[in-house]
Amino acid sequence: MDPWHWPNKESETRGESVDQKKAKLLVVFPQFRVSDVIKTAEWYRDKLGFTIGDYFLDPPVFVHIWRDNVVLQIGLAHNQDAITRQATGLGCNGYFWTDDVNALANELIGRSVILTEGPVDRKYACREIMLHDGNGLTLCFAQRI
Repeated sequence: MDPWHWPNKESETRGESVDQKKAKLLVVFPQFRVSDVIKTAEWYRDKLGFTIGDYFLDPPVFVHIWRDNVVLQIGLAHNQDAITRQATGLGCNGYFWTDDVNALANELIGRSVILTEGPVDRKYACREIMLHDGNGLTLCFAQRI
């Protein structure tokens, strides 16, 4: 599977015999380590439309948040050195696929999210928007064009 296409039943088994079958990675739940789990989860809910799961412990040290097929883990950094740092240079902390980057941009602007870039068409055939979350982490939302 290349990163531009989701797998389907045909592509999952094409050319594989029983002896060649490997375990498949199904999904990833990236974890952002932050100084305030509740504040971060609520920012993702209020600004990006995520749903907040059950908090673990009191005060909370962990929570899953999700929107559609995307799940993030928000974990408490127990010291300043453990906090997830903002990506530097051309990188980002999270790269998210969407089926309509323009509609998402309009939705987020309506939620008072400040886009740091875009929507912009890239040379690598993606249309993207960039923003910083409530912790300053860089998020990119992209659509293949």
